[in-house]
Amino acid sequence: MTLRGWNDAWQPLFESLGRMKASWPTRGWSWDPRLMCCTSSFTTEQEPAARKATAMALQHEWTPATIVRAPQQLRDVVERAGGVRQGQLVLSTGPINGLLVYGLWWPWGDAETVSLRVGLADVDPAREPYQKFRDVFSVML
Repeated sequence: MTLRGWNDAWQPLFESLGRMKASWPTRGWSWDPRLMCCTSSFTTEQEPAARKATAMALQHEWTPATIVRAPQQLRDVVERAGGVRQGQLVLSTGPINGLLVYGLWWPWGDAETVSLRVGLADVDPAREPYQKFRDVFSVML
């Protein structure tokens, strides 16, 4: 089921995403058209600050060993993204009234860079709440 429209119960999720972005250790967020999410990269030196910021909005953490216990909605996102490998994390909040926010924490092979991809599971990217989500991260389709 794809969510469309707005639900006031989601407002706290978007506020926490705004706090996360405000505390993010780098400036740039961009749109990842493959996974339909926002993405930002940072150095491993910035990882502690990124982890602290991420905890403001994405309270649940999943590893390759624990992802089998995650909500099906999240497992579907992970499967579409190619799975979760050793050293990678999947972060999430929700679902709240059907809305699940996820983060894919992907260290690069250079041992110097990490990417975080943040998205909304099962949401039409051309409609709300994705429009508000993109506004939080200041990205365009």
